Amino acid sequence: MHSLSLKVFTDLNAGTRRNCFPGRVGHALPADLDFGRRKRLGSGCWHGGAAGGGERRILACAVERNGNGGNGGGGESPSLNTNPTQNHNSFLSRSQTYAMLKQQMEVAAKSEDYKEAARIRDSLKMFEEEEPVLRLRRLIKEAIADERFEDAATYRDELKEIAPHSLLKCSSDATTLGIRVQVRSVYIEGRSMPSRGQYFFAYRIRITNNSDRPVQLLRRHWIITDGNGKTENVWGIGVIGEQPVILPRTGFEYSSACPLSTPSGRMEGDFEMKHIDRVGSSSFNVAIAPFSLSTLGDDAETF
Repeated sequence: MHSLSLKVFTDLNAGTRRNCFPGRVGHALPADLDFGRRKRLGSGCWHGGAAGGGERRILACAVERNGNGGNGGGGESPSLNTNPTQNHNSFLSRSQTYAMLKQQMEVAAKSEDYKEAARIRDSLKMFEEEEPVLRLRRLIKEAIADERFEDAATYRDELKEIAPHSLLKCSSDATTLGIRVQVRSVYIEGRSMPSRGQYFFAYRIRITNNSDRPVQLLRRHWIITDGNGKTENVWGIGVIGEQPVILPRTGFEYSSACPLSTPSGRMEGDFEMKHIDRVGSSSFNVAIAPFSLSTLGDDAETF
């Protein structure tokens, strides 16, 4: 697990946020992925700015058009393959194609080849309209807005059939003993190389102490599963090289990253913490609810 050098303490009472103690950039993690602009506030604290960019490559890919099948309630549904393995492999292939199309368009725009960028933009738009997962998500959203809940349930079942991973949001929120952990992941196109099976995801974590007792984060444990179902357990001391103390009604934020060999996957885990206001307090585990790593993303807002 690679870590970005960003750490944030939040005072919930004052409503302010500070990025404190600039940390280390993990091995093999580009330094410019960290938040570039910083304004010093004093006492080793900095105000964060925008993330940096990266080089991209033009890659070859194609868009497949799927046949349309009628469905009740004014919506359409993609035809489904009844073989779960074929559905899964097809989803991974489509996700890779989507990632390559987006990367192509950015490269063309950066090189000022606007004619090519427009062509790829149109291909990308066509892909987004035809890609089953994105299409079913759109149909679910429209059905809910029109209160066609039976149709929404049908679309959701179809989505579960072709891409179970896609039902998991790119964010999660869980509370254990008053300690709230919120996570949001994002696909980093500039650090990914889909043609080589390299996908780079960043995630941001906010830990809020809503209890009446101060806690210290001792250890982390991640369970990382790629799109092929391969699972890896990762344990470590603290986060980004620190074991932060989080006082009542304050928060702590940090950003890190996870490379995958597939265009989708998931993460979950827990933080081991302890109360520090009493000597001899036993440690306890704070859950990090599952969240998705996906090149397709979702409509969830950042926290």
